[in-house]
Amino acid sequence: MAEDIWDLIVVGAGPAGSSAALAAVRTRPDARVLLLDRADFPRDKSCGDGIAPHALDVLTGLGASEVSRGYAPVASLHLGYRSGGAVHGDMARPAHVIPRRVFDARLVTAARQAGAEWARHRVRTVRQHDEYVYVDETWRARVVVAADGAESAVRRGLGLARNGDGHLAMAIRGYAPVRTDLATQQRIVFADRDWPAYAWSFPIGDGRANVGYGEVLRAGRSPTRVQLMERLDALIPGSGDGATDWRGHHLPLSSQRPRPDHGRVLLVGDALSLINPMTGEGIYYAVLSGMLAGRAAVVAGPTRPGPGPRYRAELRRELGTHLRHTTVATRLAREPRIVKAGLRAADRNPMVFDALVELGLGRGLLTARTVGAVALGLSG
Repeated sequence: MAEDIWDLIVVGAGPAGSSAALAAVRTRPDARVLLLDRADFPRDKSCGDGIAPHALDVLTGLGASEVSRGYAPVASLHLGYRSGGAVHGDMARPAHVIPRRVFDARLVTAARQAGAEWARHRVRTVRQHDEYVYVDETWRARVVVAADGAESAVRRGLGLARNGDGHLAMAIRGYAPVRTDLATQQRIVFADRDWPAYAWSFPIGDGRANVGYGEVLRAGRSPTRVQLMERLDALIPGSGDGATDWRGHHLPLSSQRPRPDHGRVLLVGDALSLINPMTGEGIYYAVLSGMLAGRAAVVAGPTRPGPGPRYRAELRRELGTHLRHTTVATRLAREPRIVKAGLRAADRNPMVFDALVELGLGRGLLTARTVGAVALGLSG
């Protein structure tokens, strides 16, 4: 039976978990924080590797501004269909493309250097009793943050179902020699059917690009690895030539989220289904939710709201309206003509371009101006 008492145990040391641990020790330096993960770092993780500037803002506030060192920002973005209809532009705030092998390891290091302790361990059970949470009957903590990803063992242990059809995506990713014409441009090409489904090519800056394809899973459909790679090549021909390190992964979309707090257990990142349903973006949501959960875990006290209510309220304040708008936008975008109208509007008006990028990568909203511009695009 566990003897020591931890203020916080974080299960999973990806961006959400490391941000939670980092926020906890930055908020209360005397807090005892334990970070657990089944893998050693550095380790690979299937992802598009795109890091939105909003994520770096959060990490800079936590004292981890060095995570993007050596990786130049990429401003140029192309959005469109292979069959026609596209927009090109420079993002108001460039993104970075940083392999998760590098990005995640830097975050773990930052958390440990700030004072969090680390152990390699695969968590299988979490049990709440009185004022403590027991992790595999080995450790006990006042609060546990579940940051163990799309297949979260903690989430399953709480009795929470996996996302259902239409709210779970599958993607495949590889690293390929970057096509010359794509060396300085992020490219996203939409499929003409089954929105959201698209291929991408994101240049890293070292002669390679992160390339991949993803689509939402529907009832009775589960594409094979070969089919996903074929669909990538159909949308961005040749982008996957010579690619290595192919990895597939699931993306639980934010259109079907569980409650973020369950007693003294707080869900963050992919474990909370915080994946943008339009773009598959999840890193910003991961570091933001991790930061909010880590902070709430160590500031709650007898005269303050418990960690769950505090975390839930702050998460709602930061992302609630945005997440509702992305769900609505995804439903609208199931009609290719609406997406193409949006692309035409964005091509005509840089402010619309910026608004659509913000909706997909950060915390943007479906403003009246954006909706009006898309409506005009339907007749354009």
